[in-house]
Amino acid sequence: MSKAQRTDTQSPAPHFADSHDLIRVHGARENNLKDVSIEIPKRRLTVFTGVSGSGKSSLVFNTIAAESQRLINETYSTFVQGFMPTQARPEVDVLDGLTTAIIVDQQRLGADPRSTVGTATDANAMLRILFSRLGKPHIGPPSAYSFNTASVRASGAITVQRGDKTKAEKATYERTGGMCTRCEGRGSVSDIDLTQLYDDSKSIAEGAFTIPGWKSDNVWTVGIYAESGFLDPNKPIRRFTKKEMQDFLYREPTKVKVNGVNLTYEGLIPKIQKSFLSKDKEAMQPHIRAFVERAVTFTTCPECDGTRLSEGARSSKIKRISIADACAMEIRDLAEWVRGLKEPSVAPLLAALQQTLDSFVEIGLGYLALDRPAGTLSGGEAQRVKMIRHLGSSLTDVTYVFDEPTIGLHPHDIQRMNDLLLRLRDKGNTVLVVEHKPEAIAIADHVVDLGPGAGTAGGTVCFEGTLEGLRASGTITGRHLDDRAVLKESVRKPTGALEIRGASANNLRNVDVDIPLGVLTVVTGVAGSGKSSLLHGSLPRQAEAAGEGVVSIDQSPIRGSRRSNPATYTGLLEPIRKAFAKVNGVKPALFSANSEGACPTCNGAGVIYTDLAMMAGVATTCEDCEGKRYQASVLEYRLGGRDISEVLAMSVTEAEEFFGSGEAHTPAAHRILDRLADVGLGYLSLGQPLTTLSGGERQRLKLATHMGDKGGVYVLDEPTTGLHLADVEQLLGLLDRLVDAGKSVIVIEHHQAVMAHADWIIDLGPGAGHDGGLVVFEGTPADLVDGRSTLTGEHLAAYVGA
Repeated sequence: MSKAQRTDTQSPAPHFADSHDLIRVHGARENNLKDVSIEIPKRRLTVFTGVSGSGKSSLVFNTIAAESQRLINETYSTFVQGFMPTQARPEVDVLDGLTTAIIVDQQRLGADPRSTVGTATDANAMLRILFSRLGKPHIGPPSAYSFNTASVRASGAITVQRGDKTKAEKATYERTGGMCTRCEGRGSVSDIDLTQLYDDSKSIAEGAFTIPGWKSDNVWTVGIYAESGFLDPNKPIRRFTKKEMQDFLYREPTKVKVNGVNLTYEGLIPKIQKSFLSKDKEAMQPHIRAFVERAVTFTTCPECDGTRLSEGARSSKIKRISIADACAMEIRDLAEWVRGLKEPSVAPLLAALQQTLDSFVEIGLGYLALDRPAGTLSGGEAQRVKMIRHLGSSLTDVTYVFDEPTIGLHPHDIQRMNDLLLRLRDKGNTVLVVEHKPEAIAIADHVVDLGPGAGTAGGTVCFEGTLEGLRASGTITGRHLDDRAVLKESVRKPTGALEIRGASANNLRNVDVDIPLGVLTVVTGVAGSGKSSLLHGSLPRQAEAAGEGVVSIDQSPIRGSRRSNPATYTGLLEPIRKAFAKVNGVKPALFSANSEGACPTCNGAGVIYTDLAMMAGVATTCEDCEGKRYQASVLEYRLGGRDISEVLAMSVTEAEEFFGSGEAHTPAAHRILDRLADVGLGYLSLGQPLTTLSGGERQRLKLATHMGDKGGVYVLDEPTTGLHLADVEQLLGLLDRLVDAGKSVIVIEHHQAVMAHADWIIDLGPGAGHDGGLVVFEGTPADLVDGRSTLTGEHLAAYVGA
């Protein structure tokens, strides 16, 4: 291959196109940002840090990345834009030098029961093609190996018109799918406990239904059964005839007229399946989720044994391995199996599949299996799965945006993640990372520190420059960057123990361990070593048997619309409304912006949303209520000299003082406010929409809410997620107060400061997946450091300077 030779000997003058080497942001005002102006170097790794709520995500995600994606969307035709989410322009004066932004955030992958690690990446699609080419016996195209595709066969007459002649022909359509017909590709079958749906000793007229929200005056639920004509509403359900019971539970959708209104009657079982079981359980309100967990039991499908696949798909094999076997393997084992396949006819496919599987291993997810449900991945695992498609990408000069990519990683794995970020940068990309871990900040080419505080006390750039400059800057981050925890001189003595015997969930290998009570216990180990399987799988049963209530605070995100705020989420608004109602002699519903007290113009939203079709919608402050969300007559009622809108505008700290004494003294509200202040959310406004909170703020809001639950054992799953180095100290103080109050606190954690502060450590490993599942150490942090017998021990020893 010939290559042209350069004839000029002088170095060329810099091209003007090469001068665009900065992303310029001027006058950013999203959320709490205060006219932020900043210049970010391109093709470098920039880390954004600062306390939780200081404005990092507002600058990186809601301003830079959001505008990049909005501009790209505008390049599509208006027809295509009509099918895409509309995005408003961020509150910023100038954004210059943007490149295409690829966002890799912590949002969980979809909790759809048919979504797996394999379907969320390209791995499953490539495996299906591989088996359709090489599988013996051959059963059909790639769709024959897909558990999302049902087999279909249809025949009938079609009319074909050619010119002026019309002819009827018989046609047959057939599609071979791999879906198990029993479980419809879900891998499990559900069984509904009818005793949780109704009391069969009562009639429908007497209020037999025990389903949340099914009230006797609701024509869409109870009313349609009472007035349908298929049942006797005054007869106890247990006395229904066989036909009545069939109509009551299983009748197909049928048109009926109830009180002159045309409605569709449907049997109770399919109605419950559609209204409850087809929805994401995590998005349900707590009482609805509790009902579903109580009323529905899921068992492994007996026909496909949980593989989701039809018998035909399971019968086709390559070297005695079926596609179900391949998806059940740990990905690192599957990668070795694929490497052993030598078939020239599919060589490009094998190379692409091999690269994808190797990327899983490289990124530290080799312990996963492709059939792992996507909804069971932690936030950190989901983020790393999203990274897979970008590692081998040929794209350059794009902007990658990461939200705390080290979440869920053991200190041993953080260096591997750092190497991947540097690799993306070295390909000529701009890498923007929101991060708190000193090990991740250390690799930055450029550091931007926001603050100085959180909420209204943040939103400014306190420092930008090099890592050494940050250390000398005197900012909160700079002062805490080299903080190292010290081991406790003395540890608490346990008051008892929960004995776990023979734990074998997921990768646990018949584990026996005693978890001490009355102390702070940290369970640690590399990602995939079995920590969550031990605590969430085995601990609750043992605690229940020992008479100990368990309060479990996991990593599932809190959900809420723009109408939701800290006051509604924590239940704080309820005692506040009652206090207003009692003092003013009116109904509590008047003080709800979602009920009778709502401004009629904006329906209590505070803003008017104008839909501009294919363009981004516009939100303008409601002129009638001036954004206060309430009717003018409601704002005339006062408590302690303040109306309800003024109370919701208070910060937690101000409200704590307001409801602590005087006319507004409300103990129920004060207790909730105390818990919010304890977790470091004193700066939050009570009425601030949940959609504007950062990930760390949401995590702590959830923690504050559950602190009021009754239970002697608290299980926390990585509570340092999203917390700045300075905030970790406050968290440790909170954990100490819980233990001193007589609680047993068990924490799944990788943060060395939390490990050093523990009374007892249980270390799982030694590796991940089938290389883990064992207790490799249990004892005090000092013993772990002295022994250095595990990876955790080595890293903790280095951290405390032992």
